Amino acid sequence: AAFAATPPPAEPRRRRLTLAAARAAQVAAREAALRRLIEQHYQPFAMGQGLITGYYEPELRGAEYPTGEYQVPLLAPPAPRPGLPDRAAIEAGALAGERLEIVFVDDPVDAFFLQIQGSGRVKLHDGRVLRLGYAGQNGHPYRPIGRFLIERGEVPRERMSMQAIRTWLAAAAPQEAGALLRQNPAYVFFRRIEGLRPEEGPVGALGVPLAPGRSLAVDPAFIPFGALVYLVTKDPVTGAPIRRLVHAQDTGGAIRGPARGDLFWGWGRAATERAGLMQEQGELFVLVPRARAVVQEAAHVVATPPRDTRPGRP
Repeated sequence: AAFAATPPPAEPRRRRLTLAAARAAQVAAREAALRRLIEQHYQPFAMGQGLITGYYEPELRGAEYPTGEYQVPLLAPPAPRPGLPDRAAIEAGALAGERLEIVFVDDPVDAFFLQIQGSGRVKLHDGRVLRLGYAGQNGHPYRPIGRFLIERGEVPRERMSMQAIRTWLAAAAPQEAGALLRQNPAYVFFRRIEGLRPEEGPVGALGVPLAPGRSLAVDPAFIPFGALVYLVTKDPVTGAPIRRLVHAQDTGGAIRGPARGDLFWGWGRAATERAGLMQEQGELFVLVPRARAVVQEAAHVVATPPRDTRPGRP
């Protein structure tokens, strides 16, 4: 009798499949309800086609004082002054003695790419994790070092990526690698970020933690922070279409133009790979509340003069 009461081995599997199907149906129902809500209350405005890149939160190793292999400082911003030195001068010690060092890391290349990303995690030698965020820049223009490699014929344009740059730097002599890094005169300063949980992303320009795959850096001259944006592009690794709702929460020095976007992929190996490879064309659609859309359309009609249709006019 006891054995008769035992369910057959397939029964637990059927129950798991039933629960999984129920959860999938709930997710689909929520997504359909959200789609109806958005379509009812928002009007999409096409921003055009543009370059969509990716960024991530790097993970470095370091110590709070220079010791052993940890010799590359990450700096807090100096006191305001006109004409801050460029990268080469700062790395040569132009700001030494001002006690700006936050942490020391073990790799100048990792430190360089941390500055490009603007935020990151540093695992200290005692096991603690220090979160760093963007705190300013030295005022010098950003110059992508990949462009120099292309111009010198070191890397073909169609194969350029963060991974290609890292591969070249790893194979180069230290003096040659350092000289390439110094071709970019821009230098980024950092600040400590407190209170973030490990599962939270870095804080973006909007002041909230970034969400992997859902936070987009934009040009705030065209897309306001906080706007909902529909992104159409493709996955840089699989080539699969990406069509999703994202949130304008960040910006960057290279993000310029109405359809220029930079998608935050998160942290870890997979995020690093996708961010480093992403150089895709895409489309951005800003979702504007319908009441505001009507006002904007009316203002555009009033502000736009009637077109001159006389012969010979464009």
